[in-house]
Amino acid sequence: MREQLMKAHRAALSDCKKCPEMIGPVVSGSPVLSKILLIGQAPGDKEGGFGKPFAWTAGKTMFKWFERIGLDEQAFRQGVYMAAVCRCFPGKNPKGGDRVPSPAEISHCAGWLQAEMDLLKPDLILPVGKLAIAQLMPVKKLNDVIGQLHPVTFHGHRTEAIPLPHPSGASTWHRTEAGLALLEAALMILQQHPSWQQLCQARKSDNVQLDVDVSETLRDL
Repeated sequence: MREQLMKAHRAALSDCKKCPEMIGPVVSGSPVLSKILLIGQAPGDKEGGFGKPFAWTAGKTMFKWFERIGLDEQAFRQGVYMAAVCRCFPGKNPKGGDRVPSPAEISHCAGWLQAEMDLLKPDLILPVGKLAIAQLMPVKKLNDVIGQLHPVTFHGHRTEAIPLPHPSGASTWHRTEAGLALLEAALMILQQHPSWQQLCQARKSDNVQLDVDVSETLRDL
C-alpha cells in the first residue's frame, strides 16, 4: 500500500509546474520508504541533467561526510529519502550564485514535503543548509543549531533533526573553525542515532548476503 502511495506521489511530483520561474525537471532522490529524510535546499544547474540531487561538487563533499560514518554514496542514496525545500533549479542570480527561491515557491513545494512526511513518518530529518534548516526551526547563525540533536514538529509530525551545513565549495563555514568542529559534532551525533545505526546494520546484512550468494554461485560453476 505504501509503495503504491509513493508511486502516485512521485508521479504527481514529477508533473508539477506550479512555479513558472523555476527551471525543470523536478529533481528527487530514490523513492525509498526510509525512516531518514534528507532535505536539501534546491537543485543546482547540473542536477536536472543527472536526474538526482547532490550530483555535482557539493554532493561529493557531502557524501564524503557520510562515508566516514558508515555509508558510501550508493548506500546512502538507496537507504535515505532525499527531498528538498524546492525541487526545481531556481535559476541564476544576476549578482552571482543560484537564485534563492521566493516565499511563494517555497510554499508551493511545501505540499510535497507534507505528503512525504505523512507517508514516511521519519524518525530523523537531516536538513542541509540554512534554507532547509529554517523550515524546521528558527536559525540566525549556523553556529547556533549545528552540532546538536533537535526535537522538532514538522508538518504535524513529531521527530528529531540533525542540521548540517551546506557542502558548497563557495562556503568556508564547514572548512574552518568553529564550523569544522560543529560539523564533526553533528556527524558523531548522526553516527550514534538509532535510525542511522539501523540503516548501517541493514546495509552490512545486505552485503553479507550478497557475498554468500556470490560464493554459492561460484561453487556451483
